[in-house]
Amino acid sequence: MNLSNSNDSRDTLKEMLSKQQEMPGFSLASGFYRSQRVYQLELEQILFKSWIYAAHISEIPNKGDYVLFDVGEDSVIISHDDQGEIRALHNICRHRGSRVCEKRSGNSKHFVCPYHGWVYENNGALRTPRASEAYVDFDKADYGLKTVAVQQYMGLIFINFDTDAKSFLPALDLINAPLGAYELANAKVAHQKTYTVEVNWKLCLENYLECYHCASSHKYYSRSHSLKEPPEKVKPLNQAMLARAEQMTGVEGIGDSLYRVYEDALSFGGCVSHMRYALYEGYETGSENGKALAPLMGVIKGYDGGAGDFQLGPISFMLNYPDHCVLYRFIPKGLKETEMKVVWFVRGDAQEGVDYDLERLIWLWHETTLEDEYIVMRNSAGVNSAFYEPGPYHPQYEELCMKFVSWYLNCLQSDGS
Repeated sequence: MNLSNSNDSRDTLKEMLSKQQEMPGFSLASGFYRSQRVYQLELEQILFKSWIYAAHISEIPNKGDYVLFDVGEDSVIISHDDQGEIRALHNICRHRGSRVCEKRSGNSKHFVCPYHGWVYENNGALRTPRASEAYVDFDKADYGLKTVAVQQYMGLIFINFDTDAKSFLPALDLINAPLGAYELANAKVAHQKTYTVEVNWKLCLENYLECYHCASSHKYYSRSHSLKEPPEKVKPLNQAMLARAEQMTGVEGIGDSLYRVYEDALSFGGCVSHMRYALYEGYETGSENGKALAPLMGVIKGYDGGAGDFQLGPISFMLNYPDHCVLYRFIPKGLKETEMKVVWFVRGDAQEGVDYDLERLIWLWHETTLEDEYIVMRNSAGVNSAFYEPGPYHPQYEELCMKFVSWYLNCLQSDGS
């Protein structure tokens, strides 16, 4: 069933949800990518209640540093305040709603509303409401910037718009051994790039959740990463890699697998997973020629011919090689606009031009993301057709897509639809 804006009623959505839930294992109907009502419900029931990667501590190392992070039409200030705390603050003046911070990053003791001049401390407290003497029974403490839940883990900063959300830390601790090997708190962002694609966010996410398309769509990735093949075909390769992983890397538990995502997450929006899979022979890392790109990360002692695949919340992921890490995040900017953010991490003491060449470092995943842009745009054109019909997900390659869709539909139902 196509749900266009001309037929975007609550009853039609209820009917669409019911029909989709009667089709387990099938891709979503067109209306889930086209409906403004669905999009608003996704924000309210999923994205504003989930843990989302917002920034890395190396981006705001000093008191007064801040970066902005946007979801849809909402903006959050990630602030390292003067007390040394990391804060997440709604970028909304408590007077009449103007944005109080416009630069994407910087260092400041205060955030000043450009409209009427209200001044806020970098911890969100209201300092000076201009001409406040005219107000009656006005208490500044009641009008600080509203807060967003924020948690740090190994230098990664996560936020949740639901201030009553359960802690993300118990879930993250489940992958402490493999993730901790990279010592991300001591890493730095070598490069980050946002690829803005005019498609619904779920198409980007679903694309990342499966590697059914890898062999046909990613020529560079496929020549080095075994995930493109059915598990049974590359089982001996993975077994050999896992057998040597701890000895070669010096990290106990680096090969441990865990899947606690979507309906199996410890708490809502607190997805975590890890698996380690093999690169093909001759590849130490995700590079054009297979050779190392940067100094080894964290406590890792050597190359085992493997890569760690992590999920951190519903829409954030990492692919970690022994010498660098790559983070992906998919953020909706509207019904048909998505920001695919890619972040490359290296050791904190690595120097560009000395220890790594930036162009070589980002080459693989820049090229792969451009290929992803191409295929999701074509996917979007198809699912927006009046003649599109959902097809069956592949039972092996697209298992995670099925898990996501099942959870997603239950989330939309939870508002009473």
